[in-house]
Amino acid sequence: MAILCGGRGTRLQEHTQEIPKPLVEIGGMPIVWHVIQLYAVQGFRRFLLATGYKGELIERFVAEHEWPAGVSVECVDTGEATQTGGRIKLLAPLLEGEPGFCATYADGLADIDLDALLELHSAHGALATMTVVRPRLQFGVTELGTDGRVRGFHEKPRSEHWINGGFFCFQAGVLAYLDQDSVLERAPLERLAAADELRAHRHEGFWECMDTYKDAVQLNDLWASGEAPWRMWG
Repeated sequence: MAILCGGRGTRLQEHTQEIPKPLVEIGGMPIVWHVIQLYAVQGFRRFLLATGYKGELIERFVAEHEWPAGVSVECVDTGEATQTGGRIKLLAPLLEGEPGFCATYADGLADIDLDALLELHSAHGALATMTVVRPRLQFGVTELGTDGRVRGFHEKPRSEHWINGGFFCFQAGVLAYLDQDSVLERAPLERLAAADELRAHRHEGFWECMDTYKDAVQLNDLWASGEAPWRMWG
């Protein structure tokens, strides 16, 4: 299980001038801890954290935290300026011998059923599966008639379009599509799609990416309410 933890999180400067984005806290624990818990409670045991910006702080957290029995968490310095695909490529020596692996970002939370994701990935036979989501729009929507009359309003509806929600499953062959300067979300995924080697897992449930300070506040509010949808553990 690879988690991309190397970005600077420039839109979260309220926090990330002092700490890396994966260490921004939700309910008193770093968001990367929540991501690991999400996977660990569903049976994942080995985690590789591809670090970069202020990676030594992530290493310190990993070393000092007591993880559940059977769970191993290892930090791998993949460079401060390395792109997402390059970070996964640099993990290749640690993935050698594995038929496949999962990957995700350190800033996305969801109530995703990982067994369903893995089942789909195993069934279709392609090299890669990408979870896609329809996020809620930032603003409310005004419904207009053809004559310009306002018909009504919808408060922050879901987008009609699917976007990359992270939560990937990859066969080992995906590594051949990556270079050390690859941006995963561009040429590698585009090439996989062109080769008919990429499938989508539609996730209709809760999904949120902590991209801004406002996102961090909303996630903290959800946690404080006791109704955080991604909390699948006791």
